[in-house]
Amino acid sequence: MWVRFVLGLLMTVVCLGIAGRRAYFLYRVGKTFQPLEAERRVDPGSAVRAEVAEVAFQRKLLRWTVPGAAHFLVFWGFMVLLFTIVEAFIGLVKPDFQIPIVGNFAWFGFFEDLFALLCVAALAVFTVLRIQQAPKNLGRRSRFFGSHIGPAWFVLFMIFNVVWTLLAYRGASINAQELHEPANADKMGFLHGAFASQWFASILPKTNVEFWETFFLLLSLAVLLGFTVFVTYSKHMHIFASIPNVAFARRPRALGALEPVYWQGTKVDFEDPGDDDVMGVGKIEDFTWKGLLDFATCTECGRCQSQCPAWNTDKPLSPKVLIMGLRDHSLAKAPYLLAAKNADGEVPEGGIPEAAAAEAARPLIGPEGDETAHVGEHGITGEGVIPFDMLWSCTTCGACVEQCPVDIEHVDHIVDMRRYQVLMESAFPEEAGIMLRNLEHAGDPWGLGASARLEWAETLDFELRVYEGDKIPDDVEYLYWVGCAGALDDTAKRTARAVATLLHEAGVEFMVLGEAESCTGDPARRMGHEFLFQMLAMQNVEVLNEAGAKRIVVTCAHCYNTLANEYPQVGGHYEVVHHTTLLARLVADKRLTPVQRVDAAVTYHDPCYLGRHNRIFAAPREVLGAIPGTRVQEMPRNREKSFCCGAGGARMWMDENLGERINQNRADEALATAPDVVAAACPFCITMLSDGVAQRQQEGTAAATVSVTDVSEVLLRSVRPDLVDSLSAS
Repeated sequence: MWVRFVLGLLMTVVCLGIAGRRAYFLYRVGKTFQPLEAERRVDPGSAVRAEVAEVAFQRKLLRWTVPGAAHFLVFWGFMVLLFTIVEAFIGLVKPDFQIPIVGNFAWFGFFEDLFALLCVAALAVFTVLRIQQAPKNLGRRSRFFGSHIGPAWFVLFMIFNVVWTLLAYRGASINAQELHEPANADKMGFLHGAFASQWFASILPKTNVEFWETFFLLLSLAVLLGFTVFVTYSKHMHIFASIPNVAFARRPRALGALEPVYWQGTKVDFEDPGDDDVMGVGKIEDFTWKGLLDFATCTECGRCQSQCPAWNTDKPLSPKVLIMGLRDHSLAKAPYLLAAKNADGEVPEGGIPEAAAAEAARPLIGPEGDETAHVGEHGITGEGVIPFDMLWSCTTCGACVEQCPVDIEHVDHIVDMRRYQVLMESAFPEEAGIMLRNLEHAGDPWGLGASARLEWAETLDFELRVYEGDKIPDDVEYLYWVGCAGALDDTAKRTARAVATLLHEAGVEFMVLGEAESCTGDPARRMGHEFLFQMLAMQNVEVLNEAGAKRIVVTCAHCYNTLANEYPQVGGHYEVVHHTTLLARLVADKRLTPVQRVDAAVTYHDPCYLGRHNRIFAAPREVLGAIPGTRVQEMPRNREKSFCCGAGGARMWMDENLGERINQNRADEALATAPDVVAAACPFCITMLSDGVAQRQQEGTAAATVSVTDVSEVLLRSVRPDLVDSLSAS
């Protein structure tokens, strides 16, 4: 007895000591990163709900049916096996130990063994999936492309070893109890339910039972403890890291509003920045410790990668590979960071591994045009940790954040790196500079200026109420925020006129700002130019507050997101409603009555910043569904899984010269539904999809009659068909 106790204790102390040393090393590395922003408070109630939903019940993983169910079984298999593990550790000194109260029931033994076998069955499913979806079979289309395949196979092997060795120990324990203490064994009801353990008992030798019991006990503990050590040194650190990462994640999700710029945990004041303030992330240690926790939590499952519009159109951006690259860089640079911290900021001569010093010298973002930059099956190569084109391929659509089962905040990290590049290095795609200059000097991305902001309304058949500097009258129900596109883009002007006409038909009193309106700053902020965003936002908030704006209706998904979610950061608190939500309400309240049949097959595209970022999925469909004659048919990728049009993240104003065009990919998916009308609810989406459909019409592969338009225009065809042609005139 004492031999197995000593050996078991020795293994436990050594392995847990190694694992603990690794955990302490990671903790020390985290201390070299930035503190979490002061405004981020963890609400215990929401954190507990998130842990239950995301960790315990695997909500996001279960969206993926088969692999989700398999992961659910592995997770809960291990949860139940914890009872068996407790039995094994205490079995070092008390062989007949059972879990108090429930441990002697047959159903409990059955329950333990059932989940152990379900765990093994799930491992078989994972094995089949990994073979079917291996990069060698699917190439870039594999969600495992770029993942560490070897360690992943080893983990499956080790989980299998943990399960079978624990069952074998229980089988040997059954033999020992039945041979030496038959009376006691009869009292141990779990033996009658533990069917898998009983099977192991039947195939194990009935001689030297104590030896076999000790052997399998020590073997099971060795496997378990060795696996624990491996986990702390591998990507499967997510087993431990995911719990705090989910708790500290932005709620309700890291979508919608972007965080302001922080330095040393404090929001940067752009009107009076500190001399030492760093704008964004220029080095790995400029991330917060939550950022490092994100990197350590990545499971390399590739769900983000499989949904990313950039990756799916052969761009160099994989959200998974980006996070892996940041994680690997942070760990490789860690000895340098720790040495610098220990020396009060002065790196001592000698004592730093050469590899760590070399890693510290690498720029976080590589230079534009780096011909060595490549994202391959085995990771990232190039001068920088993250290639230039990888950073700037992101549309900030949020598909990665939506799919991540452990709440990694990919978009926040990408924008933070962009901020440093724009504000500190002036390194960004050249063509975006025109848009930024137009925003700064004219207040709109096209540079047309305030004087052109009311031209869209010239063909309206009613008098439009325009703000003239006084308080908004009390009878005005909504301030209509037309947006830069609605006011200045020829295609979007049709939507602006349609919405204004529908509101007028419904008897809604509304007013527009006219020349007092300016760009919300969304493209500047997603681009990383936080200073310009702050300037535009504060200018608009000043106008809105002076006007006494309370309720605002918008037609642009990006304007909606900025006004509703980001303007509160600069003192703008308003009730903001998207035009589809208001139109759905007006139709439901019978203030608008669709009467004319619109015999058309309609497919609806969910804008990223309306759907995924702000969860507005139902309203546009309710409007379309209320129109007589329309047949709404969904694209395969819809709602939360909607595929981006390619315009977000300021990509609307940047050339797309890598891979397939994102808008063409989405347009092809829409055309595959054989629609008469492709409808959307964002002017950027309509522009991008119109270009994609027009390309296929020019090639002769799409019907010339297919049109791309806003939901409001489809409704107008039914409510006031006599006005459609006149309002479409530019």
